[in-house]
Amino acid sequence: MTIPFPNDPAAWQRASRRLLAKMLAEFAYEEVIAPEPDPQAGPDAYRVPLHHDVTYRFRARRGAYGSWRVDADSITPTGDPLHFLTHGHHGVLGLSGDTTGHLIRELLATISADVRLDATALTAAELADLDYAELEGHQTGHPWLVANKGRVGFSAADSEQWAPEARRQHRLPWIAVHRDLAEYRGTRTLENPDKLYAEELPSDVLAGFHRLIAERGREPADYLLLPVHPWQWDQIVAPLFAPALADGTIIHLTTDTDLRMPQQSIRTFLNTSRPQRRTVKLPLSVLNTLVWRGLPTERTLAAPAVTAWMHGLRDHDRFLRDEARVILLGEVASVSVAHPQYDKLPAVPYQYRELLGCIWREPIAASLDPGERARTLASLLHTDRDGRAFTAELVERSGLAPEIWLRHLFAAILPPLLHFLYRYGTVFSPHGENAIVVFDEHDIPVRLAVKDFVDDVNVSAHPLPELATMPEEVRSVLLTEPPEFLTQFIHSGLFVGVFRYLAPLCEAQLGVPEAEFWQLVRQEVLHHQERFPELKERFATFDLLTARIARLCLNRNRLHLDGYRDRPNRPHAAVHGTVPNPLSGP
Repeated sequence: MTIPFPNDPAAWQRASRRLLAKMLAEFAYEEVIAPEPDPQAGPDAYRVPLHHDVTYRFRARRGAYGSWRVDADSITPTGDPLHFLTHGHHGVLGLSGDTTGHLIRELLATISADVRLDATALTAAELADLDYAELEGHQTGHPWLVANKGRVGFSAADSEQWAPEARRQHRLPWIAVHRDLAEYRGTRTLENPDKLYAEELPSDVLAGFHRLIAERGREPADYLLLPVHPWQWDQIVAPLFAPALADGTIIHLTTDTDLRMPQQSIRTFLNTSRPQRRTVKLPLSVLNTLVWRGLPTERTLAAPAVTAWMHGLRDHDRFLRDEARVILLGEVASVSVAHPQYDKLPAVPYQYRELLGCIWREPIAASLDPGERARTLASLLHTDRDGRAFTAELVERSGLAPEIWLRHLFAAILPPLLHFLYRYGTVFSPHGENAIVVFDEHDIPVRLAVKDFVDDVNVSAHPLPELATMPEEVRSVLLTEPPEFLTQFIHSGLFVGVFRYLAPLCEAQLGVPEAEFWQLVRQEVLHHQERFPELKERFATFDLLTARIARLCLNRNRLHLDGYRDRPNRPHAAVHGTVPNPLSGP
């Protein structure tokens, strides 16, 4: 499909005003700006002086975790985020010139993508009928990060071709890389790459690949095969691996026969021709939502070992396996290709050590029971062009009272996350894209699926007997955190990153007051603790019910810490002060 270029002034203004409202809200939450009450304009009125003759005014309501919800239609003097940034970058926002320049680029790319999304928007009812892969193409991106579709490195034509909202299906080309440069890892059933290739490639396609390698005078058994993102091939692999291409260490093959569709993470492709086949995660040297979207060499190689360990925890735990029935979408095989120079230079920017490889992940379709369907948790925050929440549509279809439906949602999501935390000192990053809600045939939430282990699983730095048998290969790549920070992955990933937006949506469209929403969440946490009284000490060690928690900041990192500078290691979220915890109780 062709998505029209954003040349409608009214559409541009609507998308710009929404983004400015988000900017004001998230910058205020992270205390990048400090809105002042404007009592003459009303109880919910605020002002932000930017310049001696420029003051922004708006109405806003406060919410859990000290959040802000800004009324987009109330913003004056303009609805233009670039105007706000131009007048506030040096003073109120405290940005450097280079950060301001790059941020404007990301904001323009984000607004352009939002206008394209608006032009092809579907109703909540239409969205509810889409399958998992199709629904992904209608999502609007990270709810917390302001410039959430910056995609630095993509041209306008690249966005129309490769962005998830383009909803284009592609046949991916494959390459062969000599084992001197490439390494393979697989779980126990996929230790031999030939088994993976036999399952992922039709026999005639695989034979054709081997024939092309032989025609170069090379032995096919000496090579590993992997798909490559066409953009990455053109922009990165062809120029930066040119010597390897010249001497036949890397051989460009043909495409396979399957159509694949990019998901919200941009670099992940679902197989739409054969949904039961594995998803592929490919490096893409594009800067988006804080990091360059490559594949780190060590983590890529360790992914199957991390998967085997996580699967082992679940499969030997009766609660996770038989009651919660949590789905862990394992990263079961990987190929990592080292760059001959960059990978030997740890001080170079990290983007140059994440250039080429592939991770094969288990597909969600293969794990669903008859009648079940999966949707990312992020989809529950979606509001259609008529203002109707996708969640409201699902609740109506379920036939349940909103409070009961929410109890089902929390009972599906929280128990497996809490059990991994309390029993094993292990957390995922259960943000909107990593957490997938599985619904029954009545659109009632029934269980949870989780993905992205090697990048987003963290374990307790406090010693626990359950972690003593962790394989060294896994221990060496998983980040460790003190208990008081480990809980942040649930708070910031799920409660702040998703529920902070879902709660006011439920109040507005389901009639469930915010206070009741958070009380339902707290009740589910307490219910799980009552279910496992033998873990009482762990509930105190990993305390989710403290009065205040640290305020993690995603936008502040880009604005004030790392900016857009190259660095040898991936950046992390900033921490700035604390916020009240709505789960702490009376």
